Amino acid sequence: MPALSDIANAVIRDEIEEFLERPDEIERNVALFAAMRPAMQDIAAALIEGDNHTVDALTARALEDGTEALEIMDDGLIAGMGIVGIKFRENFIFVPEVLACARAMKAGMAHIEPILSASGVEPAGTVIMGTVKGDLHDIGKNLCIMMLSGAGFEVIDLGVDTSEDEFIAALEEHEAPIMGMSALLTTTMPNMGKTIEALIDADLRDDVMVMVGGAPVTQEFADDMGADGYGKDALSCVALAKKLMEEHGQAGR
Repeated sequence: MPALSDIANAVIRDEIEEFLERPDEIERNVALFAAMRPAMQDIAAALIEGDNHTVDALTARALEDGTEALEIMDDGLIAGMGIVGIKFRENFIFVPEVLACARAMKAGMAHIEPILSASGVEPAGTVIMGTVKGDLHDIGKNLCIMMLSGAGFEVIDLGVDTSEDEFIAALEEHEAPIMGMSALLTTTMPNMGKTIEALIDADLRDDVMVMVGGAPVTQEFADDMGADGYGKDALSCVALAKKLMEEHGQAGR
């Protein structure tokens, strides 16, 4: 089993040791970073520190050195943002720090996205995302969108204060197989259930897989409202979207 000492980058080692508390997340991230090349660890470390200029330079250098764009995206950018997502969830960092890390990821993706587009990589799927009616919080949602985009999904962002009709209109326009709803306030959580009821009334519920998340949302709440999945953070959101796409594909055959 890989050990913390197997990770070459000192910043990554310190981040895992200081900020990760759940055994499964520690084990997963130690294995992830220990297996990747030092250059990718350096990109992830710069992203975690919110250093967009260094991420920009290191990404460009890695591409010049012949590293595949997908490797840089997965091992450098997405892996680094995974640590950021955990720190944000556990209140070790707050909105300004997350925005700095998001800016750093965008700096790296500016090099990656044109290469992926030119190579004709098919999107992993389309996801409609929005914060529910009455809720104006979007940092967590935007972090999920960034991670989903990095993982190859086409994401339609409906923003905040999204009504049932807006969700339905977007689903009909884009024919997306997955819809994600976010809420930060306990008072707006019931609007997730109302939106699912609206999907049923519009005869769309069987055509879309619904995932939900947000600080006050729990697996039990997601089950009670009839959602297809719950993601506790941005990394879980990506894993859930991939799982739901597989299930949607199987159901469509």
